[in-house]
Amino acid sequence: MTWMGHGDLGCACGSTHVSRRGFLCTGAAAVAAAPVVVASPAANAQTQPTPAPAPGRPILIKNGCVLSLDPAMGDFERADVLVSGGKIAAVGPNLTAPDAEVIDASRAIVMPGFIDTHRHMWEGILRNIIPDSSLGDYFKIVQRQLGPHYRPEDVYAANLVSALGAMEAGVTTILDWSHIQNSPEHTDAAIKALADSGIRAVFAYGNPANGLADFRDDPRQKYPEDIRRLRKQYFSSDDQLLTLALASLSNPPDRVADAWSVARDVGAPITIHIVGTAMSGLVQKLGEKGLLKPDTTYIHCCTMTDTEFKMIADSGGTFSIAGYVEMIMGHGTPPVQQVLDLGLRPSLSIDVETTVPGDLFTQMRTILALQHNNIWMRSQAGEKNLPKMLTARDVIEFATVEGARANHLDRKVGTLTPGKDADLILLRTDRFGVTPMNSATGAIVTSMNPANVDTVLIAGKVMKRNGQMVGVDYDKIAKLVDASRDYTMSNAKYERVKL
Repeated sequence: MTWMGHGDLGCACGSTHVSRRGFLCTGAAAVAAAPVVVASPAANAQTQPTPAPAPGRPILIKNGCVLSLDPAMGDFERADVLVSGGKIAAVGPNLTAPDAEVIDASRAIVMPGFIDTHRHMWEGILRNIIPDSSLGDYFKIVQRQLGPHYRPEDVYAANLVSALGAMEAGVTTILDWSHIQNSPEHTDAAIKALADSGIRAVFAYGNPANGLADFRDDPRQKYPEDIRRLRKQYFSSDDQLLTLALASLSNPPDRVADAWSVARDVGAPITIHIVGTAMSGLVQKLGEKGLLKPDTTYIHCCTMTDTEFKMIADSGGTFSIAGYVEMIMGHGTPPVQQVLDLGLRPSLSIDVETTVPGDLFTQMRTILALQHNNIWMRSQAGEKNLPKMLTARDVIEFATVEGARANHLDRKVGTLTPGKDADLILLRTDRFGVTPMNSATGAIVTSMNPANVDTVLIAGKVMKRNGQMVGVDYDKIAKLVDASRDYTMSNAKYERVKL
């Protein structure tokens, strides 16, 4: 997208507010009127840091196809978004701000940034090493073989590159499900990387689930009590980009209950994996103890009973589904329909970049296809009165609105609502893989990928513009990441497959 100074940008499309149901944004006139420019390949585009715009200056995003995802606001075929003081100041047609820096969004969809509710970011230096492996392989290779060899600086490198990769793909908020707490220094390094990256993140403090000896007998280990230090040292305020949660143990029930008690004592929400037969009945046991509350997000849940699903629903808990990894690694069928049947809506998450793409476009497509296939199969079996099929807009809301809710940040982000923090993205529509754009929601889910993410703002700060990360020295970070990967794999005696 073009960054400009003052003045009227002009647009062949009129500014038209439309309903959710009727929303369609083609931008055809704008595309037809624009000259064809063939740019030369920028082979070294990422090697030079992209400069940031003037700090503190308002930003006016003009003539975009705006998906606010706020029912009260509606969506706009052509409108503007004004960002001031890190907040969304206004959304609507023909906005003016004489002192603002202007982004011409006439060839873009403007929408809230994507929100990931569960990612093990310490595995950023291990991306795609086991693309076709099972959950058992993951435990053996990643957690038991490689995890114990991480130094704090390796956690830093991994978290940093994972955060940068997420933002590059349009993810503005992420829950770091951190279970690499080999020592308190590892924990501190993970938090520092998140802070240095500039991403909005929930740091979910976990135990060292990486094959070390029983951490209760290791004097370096402080789980779960070290969360008290973290609250005081890093998370004394909730009015910041980084917030705190507890990444919970999954067994045994008594120790889970003890950890939850500590989390609630410091006001930290809880996130927990529910996967496999080892956790069979755990939710029911916790529910019978009166421990299920709205502060908890349940991940995967592929093998839970109907009773447990209802107990979570009745408690006000939320769900995080990582459909791609659940199917490829053997967790079980993602429980999309079970959640929907309760009148609830799930959030989406990546889980492990060792095996899964780090973008939410893939997750949205996966969930949409999965749920449709489930309904089609039931229909072909003769079942009547079937549930409704999900729409493209539904899964976009899972990746934004529901993500904000599960991360306990819906008061701040998830929709383009005036007063909320300005976490938003611009998705390019002037690409041959998208043109002609006959439906905004359809284009996002069906045709787009991270290459369409042109601009990213977090709390009004520009993190990516014109397709490049801002203020990031790619070569420097790549060297840091490569060195940590090489050190970890060498010490773990792990030989990666390069081809």
